[in-house]
Amino acid sequence: MTVYSDILGVTGPIHPTLFLATKRREFLRKKQKKMGGDSLSVRAAMMRKSLQKSQSITDDVVSVLGSFDHRLSALETAMRPTQIRTHSIRKAHENIDRTLKAAEVILAQFDLCRQAEAKIVRGPHEDLESYLEAIDQLRRNIRFFSSNKGFKSSDGVFTHANTLLSKAISKLEDEFKQLLKSYSKPVEPERLFDCLPNSLRPSSGSPGDSNAKNPSSNNHHEHHNSNLDNAVYTPPALIPPRVLPLLHDLAQQMFQAGHQQKLLLIYRDTRSSVLEESLHKLGVEKLIKDDVQKMQWEILEAKIGNWIHYMRIAVKLLFAGERKVCDEMFEGFDSLGDQCFAEVTRSSVLVLLSFGEAIANSKRSPEKLFVLLDMYEIMRELHSEIETIFVGKACAEIRELASSLTKRLAQTAKKTFGDFEEAVERDATKTAVSDGTVHPLTSYVINYVKFLFDYQSTLKQLFKEFENEDEGGSQLASVTNQIMQALQTNLDGKSKQYRDLALTHLFLMNNIHYMVRSVRRSEAKDLLGDDWVQRHRRIVQQHANQYKRNGWGKILQCLTIQGLSSSGGSSVAGDGGNSSGVSRAIVKDRFKAFNMQFEELHQKQSQWTVPDTELRESLRLAVAEVLLPAYRSFIKRYGPLVENGKNPQKYIRYTAEDLERMLGEFFEGKNVNEPKR
Repeated sequence: MTVYSDILGVTGPIHPTLFLATKRREFLRKKQKKMGGDSLSVRAAMMRKSLQKSQSITDDVVSVLGSFDHRLSALETAMRPTQIRTHSIRKAHENIDRTLKAAEVILAQFDLCRQAEAKIVRGPHEDLESYLEAIDQLRRNIRFFSSNKGFKSSDGVFTHANTLLSKAISKLEDEFKQLLKSYSKPVEPERLFDCLPNSLRPSSGSPGDSNAKNPSSNNHHEHHNSNLDNAVYTPPALIPPRVLPLLHDLAQQMFQAGHQQKLLLIYRDTRSSVLEESLHKLGVEKLIKDDVQKMQWEILEAKIGNWIHYMRIAVKLLFAGERKVCDEMFEGFDSLGDQCFAEVTRSSVLVLLSFGEAIANSKRSPEKLFVLLDMYEIMRELHSEIETIFVGKACAEIRELASSLTKRLAQTAKKTFGDFEEAVERDATKTAVSDGTVHPLTSYVINYVKFLFDYQSTLKQLFKEFENEDEGGSQLASVTNQIMQALQTNLDGKSKQYRDLALTHLFLMNNIHYMVRSVRRSEAKDLLGDDWVQRHRRIVQQHANQYKRNGWGKILQCLTIQGLSSSGGSSVAGDGGNSSGVSRAIVKDRFKAFNMQFEELHQKQSQWTVPDTELRESLRLAVAEVLLPAYRSFIKRYGPLVENGKNPQKYIRYTAEDLERMLGEFFEGKNVNEPKR
């Protein structure tokens, strides 16, 4: 056991069976190791054998392929002539096919050209659409033969096609002219009036009748309150819409053919005469400066009113309609359309603007200011339409003429306004108003100023342009104040014509009161201000006081107690009594003087006039408040001295009630022998 333990490398006793098993496993491992080494050798030998065999096969294949390459080279050399002949035959076939196809295209062009020629020979009347298609086809033919000149007869065909196209376009021009002329008719005035807003349609009369409603009449304020800025204008169809596409196609063919000038001439000659006839039917006249200068003002004023109406109709309806026709007919070649429009409208525009220039350049006078402002207003109103309708380089001259007229009217209006102020101040009218009433100059100036306020916005704009101010209102207020001051200055001069100072002040009182009342009742109050009104009311009161002082001061002296005593003393008896120092004769003289002066005043001042009822009653009351108490007091104190003597009625002719009744006849403006009003 010990031996086994040493062999197995363990300590302690080992069982025999375990020992045998261990030895057996060791034997088997050694055997397997020996057998594995033999197997690897066998495999290596087999692989060497296989490689040697593959190399042999490869050498054989290379040898065979080498022989094939030699044979193929020989075959290719033998086949090359055949390949060359085959390629040449194929190219020839391709060339033949291309030639046949080109011939087919050329023959087709010849056929299309013959078809187009047949349609053109028939003319455009039978079938205009087919005729236009034929022209398009001819153009395609010409382009084709122009780019394919390599074959025989191409030049001849090209020349023939061009000749045929020229004839076709010539016929087309005739067709365009005939069609345009057939559908171009003057527009009747009634049709134009139907296109206007209701507020601008003539109420009565013929188109040229001065009774027709127009902005320069007394309806100015009414018109400008009718919100014309939002009014709807409907331009008439000057050419039927169904015809315009045909005319467009014809014009397009002429344009493409290079016949722009011919197209322009046809359109201008046809449409311009129709437009002029439309304006003539409306009432537009061709007037120059000399014609205007010779006209009576009433006739000229009516013509200016009509001109304003005509300008609105021409720009918003006729010219707008003509622009629409041009835009549709010449769509795609706008520059020619602008030129045609300018040529058609130029003569009509010049006729209208030349009248405006004649008015603007005519001799200035105050009554022309309002029509000048009306004309200025309409030109400003139409400015945006003119800029829109007369667009483009071709219409630049027309736009400039319209702008120039607007500026010229503004300048003339401003100068006329200045002339008016000077005319008021320098008015040397010798016509005196003997009754001291409101002078015609005053009513004229005030009405003039009141009427100016219907043009307040226009005047502000006018002053804004020339004074370079942000607002023209202050300038308008300043000018209005200057006009009123000029009027007062003139009235002061006219008042010096009166010999009676009382009438002088009555005259100034009447006229300045008329100014104040008119300003208070008009928009002028907002412009001149309350200070102006209050200041001039005080002036009215001052003249009323001066009238009383100068008119009644002398007669009131007859009713004073001074100078009644024979010794010149002023002692007076008690109420109703008789002072020992009072002279009966002097009292009688006082009554006689009073009677005579009052009768003289009554006769004279009954012919004077205070036209304002309220002012007249106020002035009578002011006189009565001074005269009647003094007269009653004098009668009460000194009446008994006369009543106790002979013929008392000779001296005491009037009671206080009689005087009051007679004062009620003052300032009525009646004639000497005229009964009481």
